[in-house]
This record gives sequence, C-alpha cells and structure tokens, in this order.
Amino acid sequence: MPLIPVVPENHNHALAEFDCLDPLLSALRLDSGRLRCTCLAVSRKWLALGTSAGGLHLIQREGWKQRLILTHKEGSITQVVCCPHDEDFIAVATSQGLVVVWELQLERRGRPDRVSVSWEHRGHTVTALCWDTSALRVFAGDSGGKVTFLRAGSSKLGKGSAFVIFPVQTVTIVDSKVVQLGYQDGRLLVSSLSRCYLCDTDKEKFWRVGNKERDGEYGACFFPQNRGLLMGQPPLLYSARPGSRIWEVSFNGEVLSTHQFKQLLGCPPLPLITYRDEPNYNPVQKSPQSIAFTKLLYFGDQNLLTWTDSAIYIFTPQNGQVLLWTEVKDLVEVAVYRSELFCLHGSGRLSHLSLLSAERCVERLLRRESWLPAAAVCCMFQHAITTSRARKSIPIDRLEHLRSQLSSSTHLELIGQLEEVITKLEPLDSASSSRRSSISSHESFNVLDCGIYRVISRRGSQSDEETGSLINPSTSEEERLKEFSFVQEDDQVDHDPQSSERMEAERSEQGLQFHLPLSFRPKPPRIALQAVKDSVSSFVKKTTEKINTLQNSELWQRPEFREGGHAEILAGTNPFSEEMENEVYDDISNTEADMQELRLATERAISLIQDPLVLLDPVGLREALLEWLPVLERILEPAELVSATAGDSNMDGSGEERWDRDDLNTCSEQQEESACSSGEPAEIVTEDKKESLELGEKEAQCGKRLMLDSTESPPEPVRVVAPIPVPSDLLVNLTELATLYTELSCFRNQTDRAPACRMFLRRYFFLLDQERVRRMCLLCYQDQPEIQSSFTEAMLEFTQSSKVVEVFQRGDLLRSLRSLRELQPWSAPPLLAHLYRLYEKHGEAAVRSFSQFYPTVTPADVMTMAQPSHFLAYLDNLVQLQTEEHRLSFLQSLLEPESLRQDWLELALTHDAPQRCDTLTPDGQPRWHSHRFSWGYGRLLSLLISLPADLSSKQRMAEICHSHGYWTGYLHLCKELQRRTEAFSTICQLDDISLLEEPDGVELQTLDEWKLLIQLSQQCSRVVDSDQVTGVNGSSWANGSADCGGKISPENLTLMLARTAGPDRALSVLEDCGMQLVLSDHSKLVCELLRVAEKRQRAMIQTMLERCDRFLWSQHA
Repeated sequence: MPLIPVVPENHNHALAEFDCLDPLLSALRLDSGRLRCTCLAVSRKWLALGTSAGGLHLIQREGWKQRLILTHKEGSITQVVCCPHDEDFIAVATSQGLVVVWELQLERRGRPDRVSVSWEHRGHTVTALCWDTSALRVFAGDSGGKVTFLRAGSSKLGKGSAFVIFPVQTVTIVDSKVVQLGYQDGRLLVSSLSRCYLCDTDKEKFWRVGNKERDGEYGACFFPQNRGLLMGQPPLLYSARPGSRIWEVSFNGEVLSTHQFKQLLGCPPLPLITYRDEPNYNPVQKSPQSIAFTKLLYFGDQNLLTWTDSAIYIFTPQNGQVLLWTEVKDLVEVAVYRSELFCLHGSGRLSHLSLLSAERCVERLLRRESWLPAAAVCCMFQHAITTSRARKSIPIDRLEHLRSQLSSSTHLELIGQLEEVITKLEPLDSASSSRRSSISSHESFNVLDCGIYRVISRRGSQSDEETGSLINPSTSEEERLKEFSFVQEDDQVDHDPQSSERMEAERSEQGLQFHLPLSFRPKPPRIALQAVKDSVSSFVKKTTEKINTLQNSELWQRPEFREGGHAEILAGTNPFSEEMENEVYDDISNTEADMQELRLATERAISLIQDPLVLLDPVGLREALLEWLPVLERILEPAELVSATAGDSNMDGSGEERWDRDDLNTCSEQQEESACSSGEPAEIVTEDKKESLELGEKEAQCGKRLMLDSTESPPEPVRVVAPIPVPSDLLVNLTELATLYTELSCFRNQTDRAPACRMFLRRYFFLLDQERVRRMCLLCYQDQPEIQSSFTEAMLEFTQSSKVVEVFQRGDLLRSLRSLRELQPWSAPPLLAHLYRLYEKHGEAAVRSFSQFYPTVTPADVMTMAQPSHFLAYLDNLVQLQTEEHRLSFLQSLLEPESLRQDWLELALTHDAPQRCDTLTPDGQPRWHSHRFSWGYGRLLSLLISLPADLSSKQRMAEICHSHGYWTGYLHLCKELQRRTEAFSTICQLDDISLLEEPDGVELQTLDEWKLLIQLSQQCSRVVDSDQVTGVNGSSWANGSADCGGKISPENLTLMLARTAGPDRALSVLEDCGMQLVLSDHSKLVCELLRVAEKRQRAMIQTMLERCDRFLWSQHA
C-alpha cells in the first residue's frame, strides 16, 4: 500500500458522507426506472422529494421517517422549497406551470390543505422558487422571464385571509429565462440569462446589477453578514460571471469587486470522505478551470457553494479563496441546510454530505468504527490533527486505539505513517485547569512596577524570607537588580525556541495575562531591561514613603523603643532614610535638568534647520544634527549602554576623549595612506577642509556610539516606549529631528553607515515617524535590507498589544481579515505589521487577500515581506480586480520606478512557467509549437508587454522573452519594434499559420514579405519534421492537434496568398522565388474555385457599375 499524500496546510475541511439514503429510496419506490426523484428541498425538520408522478414525499429528518405524501394531478414536480420561518408551509411547482402552497397543519393534526394556487405561469416551466424571509408569500420565476409572487393564505388566520389582497401579483418581466431567485430584507434578487436585477418589492424600485451582460445560466444569491464582527451590516450579493468569476455587490446593487477563481481552481481536488472506502487524494495540480456557476447558495459559516455535473465547489468570498472542491459524479441538483448537503444525481440516487473540519471528520469515522478511512484522513490532514485544539475531539488514546485496530500484515505502511502523526501530536493545554489550583496553593502574590508577579509561598522559611524582604528597607535596589540579571542569564542559557512557541500557544489559548514561575509553564522570555530601569525610580520613591510612614507611626513613638538597643536601631535607620530621600531628590532634579538640556538642544537644532540655507545644504544639515545627537544619546540612551560606557570611561578616560582620539588617529592614518598612494606631497589644509574634517570627526563619534558592541554582541532589543516621560511638545520636535537624522544616515553613499542607521532605528524607534521610516525602507530595500527587517521587527513589537493579534493566534484567516477590516481607517505601518503576521502564519493564502488593502498597502510593501512566487500571486490578483479597460493604466501606475517592469517580467517568466528545454532548442531557437504551452501568469505577462515604453526597454523585454521562450510576447514586441524578419523566422520555426493572422498575429503586408516567408518555410520544414518525429515537446501537441491545415509550408502559404491576392498572382510569386511546387489535388481545386469566385465577383462589380452609370445618366437627363 503506497504512502498517503498530505494535503496542503491551507485545507482544513472536507466533504464527508456518513449516511446511505438508498434504503429510504427503496422504501419510497423511487429506485425504479418508472418512478424517479426530480427535485428536492431541505429544512431543519423536513427532507422534501418531488417525483415524476406528481407526488411530494415529506420525510422527517429525525429518524428518516416518512410522514406525508402530497399528490398533484397537474404534472410532475419541478420545484420545491420549504418556508424558512414556518415549517408548516411548503411550496411546489409542476411541469404545467402550476404553483401551489401547502399548509401541513401538523400541529393541529389536521389534513394538509392547498392554501394558495397560481396559474400565472401556465404554458411555461417554473425555473425558480423562493420564500419571503418574514411573510407568507412565495416568489416564482419561469422560462419566459416572468416573476410573480403568491400570497399564502393560512387557516390560522381564518377563512378567506388569502383574498383580502390580490393573492397573485406580477412583480416584473425580465428579458430572458429566470435562473435563480433570492429574497433578503425586503429585496428580491432575480438572475436571468443576461444579467441580475435587484427589486425593492415594497417601493416597486428596480436596479440592474453591473453594466456588463452575460449569456448563459449564471446564478446569484444574497450573502448575510449577521455574525461576529459584521453584526448589523447589510447583506452582500454575489453574482456569477463567465470564466469562473463572481461579482461582489453591495445591497444597493453596486459592484464592489470581482473574484477570480479560475487559477485557484487549478489546485487538486480533495477526496470525498466516506465510511465505506478509503479516500484517495491525488496531489497532482490540475489545469485552471473556466466554469459557469449555474447556481450560487449561501452555505455554512460565510461560504458560497456551487456545483457542476461533476464537482462541488465551496468558496470563502470574503478573502477570495477556494475552501475546497471535490469531484462528485452525475450531479443534477443540490439542496443545503447550514453545513449539510443533499445531492440529487442523474440516476435518481440521493447522497447526504456534510462539511466538517478534519478533526471532526476523524471523530465521526472513529465513532462508526471505520478504521481505514479514519487513519487515511489522519495522515492526509496531519497538520490539523496534530494541533493541540484537535485533542478535545480526538484524544491521544483514541488515536492509539485506532493504530491498534489496523492489521500489520495488510496495512504496515499506513501504520507507520500513522505512528509518525502520533509522534507529532501536541498535548491538550492544561494551563486553564491547573492555573487556579497552582495559584491557590500560594498564600499571596504582589505585582512589581515592571509587571513581574512576586509569589509569596506558604512553604517554611522561604515565605518568611520573602515576607521579610518586602518590609526590610535596608535591601538596596542594586542587589535586587543583580539577582534579577542573574536569573535572566540562566533563562537565556536554557532558552529553547520550541518552549517559547509552546508558551505563546498557551498564552493565546488560555488567555493568561501574567507570568508565574509555576511548574507547568516554561521559563519566561527575557524581559526588557528598560522595564526594570523604569521601576527603579518608582521603587525608591515607594520605599522612601514607606520609611517616612514608619517614622511617623505610633511604632516609633513608643517609649520602650527609645531605650537600650532599640535606640541604636532608630539611630541607624534615620541616616539611611535621609540618604535615600536625598538620592530621590537628586534623581528628580537631575531628570529635570537633563530634560531642560535636551529641550534647549532640540530647540537650537530646530531653529537651525528652519533656515533654508541649512535645510537645503546636506553638509550644514548634518552638522546641525550631529551637535544635537550627543545630548539625545546621553539623556535617552539605554541603561545597559550607559553602564557599559561608564565602565569604559573609568578604564580609558572620558568616553568623548577616547572617541576623539580614535577618530583622529583613524583620519590621520587614512590621510597618510591616500597621500602615499598618490605620490603627491601633502597640501596645506584650508578652512573648508578643516570644517569638513571636523564634521567627519563628529559624525564618526556619533557613529561609534551607535555601533557600540554591535559587532561583538547580538542586536539589542527594539525600544518602542520612551524610557522616561517626554512632554508632547518636545516629543514632536524630537520626532522630526530623529527621523531626519535616520533618513540622512540611510541615504548617504557610505556602506559603513548602514549599521549605525540600523542601530539608531532600533534604539530610538519610539521617536521616529513610522510612515516616513516606512517610505525610507522601501527606497533603500535593495541596498540595505537589514534596515527593513529592523523596521518590521519594531512594528511587530509596537503592535503586539493590539486586539487583533489574539484573533490571529487562533489561526482562522477569514476571521483575521474581518478583524483587520474593523480597524479602518488604516495606517500603513501598523497594518503592515499585522499583514506580516498573517503571511508568516498562512503563507500564499494570506498574500492573495492583501489586495483588498490597496492602496494603503502597496505592491512594494508586499514585495519586501513575501517570497517572489507569492508576490506574483498577489500582483496578479490585484490587477485582475480592476475592470478590464482600466487594468493597463492601473499596472502602469504601479511601475515606479520603471525598472520594476523588467523585474516583474522576469519574475513572471520564471514562476509557474514551462521549462526552457521545452520551449528552446539547445542552440536557442524556438521548438515546434512551443508557443502553445500555458503560462501561469499569462494575463500579467501580456499586460506588462503591452504597456508603453521606450525603445531600449522594449528591446530588453524582447531579449528576455526570447531567452525564456515566451514566443507570444516575443512576436508582439517584434511587431512593435518592426523586426518583421525575426518575427517571420520565429513563426516558421513554431510552425503555426494562425500566427500570421490578426489580432495577435503578424500580418503580411507586401509581396516581398510573402516571398521571404515562403523561402523561410522551405528552410524550416525539414527541421520541423524532425522535431515532430522525435517528439521534443513531450508529445503534448502531437496528439492530433497539429493538423496539416495549420502547418506553415510553401503550399499552405500559397493557398493563403491565393485567398488574399488571387491564385494567378500567388503562382507568379512562387515562380519569382524559383520554387517548383507541385500542388496537391485539394490545393488545385481550391485555386480553381478561387478563380471562379474571382470571375463572378468581377462580373457582379461590372454589372453594378453599369447600373449605377445608367441611373446617373437618367437623373442627368
């Protein structure tokens, strides 16, 4: 038994069949050839089956018991629909055009009654029925385009209630057959063969949905938005379009977007899971499917369902993705209720399917003891089975039991594959169950200022020591910091990335908002030292207040404490409290002085850059910023760097003097080396050179401060919060200066400035303008990608506390996108951080949905985070969302700079493309019929090539297309570049005469071109014949499609020229070429017919001219 392939991770659901309805059909005698089922409907209580004999069977779904048979003498049943808000009513339509509403009267144990009848559609076939969602009326549409509604009188309201108002009324008559009807919140949706109409039945208003017509059966339906975050929003409409497209329409009939599913349906189908057979999944990709969605149904939880005669398709239109598609044979009709499907097949057979998640499907199969299908589903959907969430429905012991039920003699490989799945299982998180007991086992805990929970245990001396440490004022804060740093170093050594992932999963699922050193939790991640630094001043203040309180309390006023040893304690405590109080006052005064100094330096720098002469001079602007930067570093520098700098200054003197000495030595050495290498004497340094030298020294000092320890230690954490409170007016000026310095550091033409710029960004991110830094990173991404990565890391840290992050961690892409849409209006940097999280979790499926956030998120933003193949999918989806007439101009607007055109062209030619050996010969020439290969991004390629460009760009694009074997684009570019000889040579080697015809081909214009083409065809005919014999193209086009009529040969070209210029001129051209061509009998017959047609045409033209001449002379006379 071969290994079972694994489905992609974006598939977590499957269609499953657990019930067999064949015994039910046998009991109803619907399995015979004489009597068969023609239609069906389903509700919470009923399964309704219409028959060819005019009977309607109502089966109670609980226990599958038949309750009623409703008979009709007006023909077979063609449509049936159950009332959604009152299951005592059901409507049917017969083949003679009769519409009947039945009241079942089951509550009063009465006989079913026909409460309303309509003959408005006599002579036509009723093609669609639907109920009003709040009233007792039924809408009906027929093959002639007529739409009516029928009011259902009820015996509950008394006799004659249906005739108070006209029971049958005509709503509208559309231009063609009604394909599908829908009703929601007072509006009726009518889908015909040509377009969709939206009708307000109360106000009698009508709208057309969209401007483009269609030709064929295409469905439409309402899409309620009354769940979750979308509660209270008006419903949407979805209307099918040709080519596997679906319009998304507002409740007012305005087309919002177009969803393209043709390429997405190229994924392999998921198998139908049954309790009888083992599912068979084939991971081979399919070709894109162009399907006409004849019906659209709202299905399950925010899904769309449609079907053809061979497959069922389920979409999630909110993010434009295919949830799944499954091959089901001989489908005729499908009825849905919530997540259940009832399918009617052409043979009359019924099947009952359910949409389930993978873990629920396995649970149902285990309950039925279907061991082989359950094991196969576990192996196929192992990415969903191994998650901790799945343990709630599939415990580990049940999977172990499943493995024991498989036979080792016949299913050895399946057992081995299942064992691999079991080894990957994540245990069910027990944090929520053990958290209460673990916390209750401690006496109490208190929260420190930095957010750490200090737990006070009940166990022996440890509790006494911890309690004493809380009230002992003599414990210094420095000792506490040393203990804390020691613990963090141990944590860092023992840090395990898997344990951190488990910790994040527990935090997201259990909602634990604090860190406790309990046995069931892994060690906490490294806490930012900045938080500890912030807590120092607060702790000192609280300690001082506590000491002052103790001094003023009655405990210190007792007389017994004034004598003996207690007086010594008091005498020893008072100097300590006074010292702590002085330190607090010194800290406050120093902080205020530092802030005042920073304000003065900032105002001085702002006043300098407001001068246009300084602002427009890069040298002067850089000098002004470098005078301000040391003050910023000294006051807002991280605590660990301050201590490191202090240690270095004690060893080598002051830090500034050391940096000055190093920089001067470096500058002097560089000057000496340059002078020696050039061989010229040293020049006298002028004043300008002195100024530039001093500026270089200042910048080198600041650069060394920023790159301190950057080469020896890992990058320091990003700071997104200011270490000390900064006034808002000062923060505005600091943001302007810090962002300006970052931009100047990034765009300088010195590669050694990149580490300093990156370090400044990480250290002072809380001061930077996020939007300006984002634009800066986009411009310098190619040269300095590490700056972009630092910015992304900073934004992830900055948005970590957002409420949508918790939604992301649950793993549902659809709900994550909904939560993002709730955050409107968007700001680009935070939105980019959230999209980066989605991409890391969901990959290509997430990138395809990023197009809905344009223009806030641009393709340049997506290019920096996504893989090239995933970016292409995003770009193609973004362009296809535009209307066809605006796609070219829209793509042109995205090409900034112009060099992106060639980059995107090469990207599209190297992904989802045929191999070069299939399109090019070893000597770089086209292979026979290789232009017929499909290119995954062919639509995007044609748009890129059709964009206006200069001559050099088009020449470069032609070379790229030729080197990759994209012959359709190469011929188009040759035609624009007037390289007609190269184009004709390529067409002869491709051997397809259709390439000489418009609109996409290269049309022949002169007789000289005809002569050249005939000569080239004669030269290439031998090469083409040899290629066909050896089958170089994998025989994909040699299976009868390359007929003689489409080949380029001298004879076919002669016939083509004969149709254009006449047979005599065509033969003369052959003689001029020096070719002795013997035409076949078929070609001779065609030439004779052309001669006859030409003679008749000339005679007809002569006759018409003579008649015109006589008419004109008669008028003149």
